[in-house]
Amino acid sequence: MTTEKLYPEKPKLVIRKAELTDARSIAALSRKVYGKDGGYTPEELRGQINNFADGQLVAEYEGKIVGHCATFQIAEKTAFAAHSWSEITGGGFASRHDPDGEILYGMEVSVDPDYRRLRIGLRFYKVRRELCQHLGLKGIVFGGRLPGYSRRKRAFPDPADYLAAVVEKEFRDPVINFQLNQGFVPLGILSDYMPSDKASGGSAVHMFWENPLQAEAKLSTQTPHDRLPQSVRVATVQFQMRKIASPSEFEEQVEYFVDVAADYGADFVTFPELFTLQLLSLEEKKLEPAKAIEKIAEYTERFVEVMEKLAVSYHINIIGGSHPTRMESGDIRNISYVFLRSGAVYTQDKLHPTPSEVRWWNIKGGYGAEAIPTDCGPIGVMICYDSEFPEMARHLVDQGAMILFVPFCTDERRGYLRVRYCCQARAVENQCYVVMSGVVGNLPNVENMDIHYAESAILTPSDFPFARDGVAADTAPNTETVAFADLSMSSLLTSRQSGAVQNLKDRRFESAPR
Repeated sequence: MTTEKLYPEKPKLVIRKAELTDARSIAALSRKVYGKDGGYTPEELRGQINNFADGQLVAEYEGKIVGHCATFQIAEKTAFAAHSWSEITGGGFASRHDPDGEILYGMEVSVDPDYRRLRIGLRFYKVRRELCQHLGLKGIVFGGRLPGYSRRKRAFPDPADYLAAVVEKEFRDPVINFQLNQGFVPLGILSDYMPSDKASGGSAVHMFWENPLQAEAKLSTQTPHDRLPQSVRVATVQFQMRKIASPSEFEEQVEYFVDVAADYGADFVTFPELFTLQLLSLEEKKLEPAKAIEKIAEYTERFVEVMEKLAVSYHINIIGGSHPTRMESGDIRNISYVFLRSGAVYTQDKLHPTPSEVRWWNIKGGYGAEAIPTDCGPIGVMICYDSEFPEMARHLVDQGAMILFVPFCTDERRGYLRVRYCCQARAVENQCYVVMSGVVGNLPNVENMDIHYAESAILTPSDFPFARDGVAADTAPNTETVAFADLSMSSLLTSRQSGAVQNLKDRRFESAPR
């Protein structure tokens, strides 16, 4: 008598769609393949997934990620024109993904050197072709490496001659021959495609695979439209500084605003920068600035615990303003804590402390800017002065962020207007929403927190689907209140593709002329 297995064994090798939680594992694989100074960052990988989830694949062997494949859609004329890798991929973020593009562009295939006999590359190419056919696209284009070129450069100074010799089977190039066997046709050489690829002389073969099953009408796949809610309701709290008698009084004020935002069905509520400094009013005597900031850092654990419970119990995502936090190194950083209603907690450092923060409190600038995954799509946080540096917003939007939250704390109207004008610019140039939340009132016993000016606002791009003045909601100056707005995700995505202007899409990616 024979016994049959009731449960089939799980396959050792699986090709699946990449997930945001895979980013760090893929980054580690990338460093192993390309060296510690090469490969992708977790931010770039999250951008690829957020921008076109269906095109990002991983190979998993016995639970370990051993391969990575990245693709996106792009316009035919762009794919067939001369380009560099950095130019066409938006610096590695796949930020030039165009849902209306006719071509599937292959930006990456990499395999762990220890697992290269499992035909993982072959499997990736097969899935790519299937995706191309499913979408009804015209074909696949990419820039292929010439790993054998450096050894034959003397005999073939022109890489086009090297390519021709491989095609004529005078000798083999492992990568080019593999691609030819997969049905790809060389269109020519892309010069200066990837200058760091010394083995290929910085050049690449412009490869094309024509879809033999191209449909007259494109089929649909999951797009950002499908993954996002139609509308997201946000609330911004303009928080008044005042003297309090206990930490519980501060927590009651915070809970009040969380409760109000939740009652109005908000998905997000945001608080201002440094609003926790209200706790310093508990001190009996005025503290020196350095001592004051060290004192407020002692409340970090309690603050995080309270806010985490509020987010879960009121079922709302909370942008917890910012709070000075002592790091393991002993430095104090100004950090925004983001509390999701799922119970997850994320942080974002303030990268650019103001001269005042440095002089009075010895605040140190942090590192990194990562889009935060939420149930309403990716978001980003820029703390006050950070909004005045366009690179940070662009970095977050490249990762897929559609709403940027800006907790701020400004002393008088000129400082406020710097933040306000820059936030409006970030909304226009990145075609995203920007939510500002500021403090008002004063703390007479706290150094460097003497006066405040704020007009909190929820800002939009300037185009027909949005508010005429680019302001979805705002508040009266220097008044404690809450402002709400419903933000249409579909309008934002549509505007990016077909608005009166298309700032995000029309960026110039080519290198500056030499």
